[in-house]
Amino acid sequence: MARGGAANASYAVNGTPSRPQQQVSYRIGIYGWRKRCLYLFILLLMVLIVINLALTIWILKVLNFNIDGMGKLRILDKGLRLEGESEFLRPLYAAEVRSRPNQPLVLESARNVTMNARNGNGDVTGKLVVGANDVVAMNDQFEVNDNDGKMLFYADTNEVVVGADRLRVTGEQGAVFAGSVQTPHVRAEPFEPLKLESTTRSLYVEAPQGVTMEAEGGGFSATCRTDLKLMSSQGKIVLDAGNIHLQNIPESRPSGSGQRLNNVYELCTCPDGKLFLAVPTSGCEVNAGICS
Repeated sequence: MARGGAANASYAVNGTPSRPQQQVSYRIGIYGWRKRCLYLFILLLMVLIVINLALTIWILKVLNFNIDGMGKLRILDKGLRLEGESEFLRPLYAAEVRSRPNQPLVLESARNVTMNARNGNGDVTGKLVVGANDVVAMNDQFEVNDNDGKMLFYADTNEVVVGADRLRVTGEQGAVFAGSVQTPHVRAEPFEPLKLESTTRSLYVEAPQGVTMEAEGGGFSATCRTDLKLMSSQGKIVLDAGNIHLQNIPESRPSGSGQRLNNVYELCTCPDGKLFLAVPTSGCEVNAGICS
């Protein structure tokens, strides 16, 4: 029979006493070099935390962070506001760029300034490039309006429209048109002549209801190298003036013609419409070669 006692008591099995057992103790924790490495790691981590916190505070101070924004950048309800000059190293994407009230908006670049408009698919539908030597605008339509919304200039693939009350060309060589020109009124500057010229080809002035050429303060001159034709298909040609002078008209002088008068002639015409002068009493007698 076994009988139990205190912790140091002996137990007997089958009547035989047993030897007392030795106690075993275990030390729990980190000791030696492991403990020193752990303390060193904790110290290094604290130093890094202090340095990181110091750098963060320094960056916040240098960039002037505040509750409204950063430096000259202000965060508003409707967007961002930049005060002073700003430099963008990458493309700027914005729905609207506007200057401060009563201040100009200046866009400056070392090479060129390019503004693109894109559709929903990201394709470029309009472009404006301001370069060192030229300004290039690419779009299907180009329109310029005044403050009242009146169109001043419009251009597309089919036509160019000038909506101003007057188009003024101040170049010394005038205006050169490769095609036709349609306009209700062509007028020169005050006290300046008006010249319509085609240097190598023909010049046509036509209108369905009539063409009027008027010189209120001077004369009208039409000069050509070969023929000058005045033709009316259904109406008539009217020369209305106090004096009508026809110069360099050939004179018919057949032999035995009537009596001559000083500077008085008959105005005659050939079957083909050619005019010639004849002696008043000759009855438009023609000599050889006058109507040929």
